[in-house]
Amino acid sequence: MDLKLQPLTMPTAVRPGTGVRPAAAGGAQGVAGGVGGGFSGALKSALNSVSAAQNESTRLQREVQLENPKVSLEETMVAIQKAQIGFQATLHVRNRMVQAYTDIMNMQV
Repeated sequence: MDLKLQPLTMPTAVRPGTGVRPAAAGGAQGVAGGVGGGFSGALKSALNSVSAAQNESTRLQREVQLENPKVSLEETMVAIQKAQIGFQATLHVRNRMVQAYTDIMNMQV
């Protein structure tokens, strides 16, 4: 069995210590909706990749159910696990963001 997995790497804009800060990239436009988009762009990119992984695992599941000989069960199971891990990570990030928002709103001025 030849199982090759693509290494997961962080996009250059997300890696700590690399890239350009939004303030230096062009003021308010860099933060609000420039090409990189800063945090919102990274979040949108991460959500799109999680969605793509879920769509791919759903497609592979359907192909296995239809007994397509070109799709292996192992490949399908790996895709399902990738989608599940991505969704769990997204859920944890969402929970942390909600908790941070709640903490900030409960601060006394």
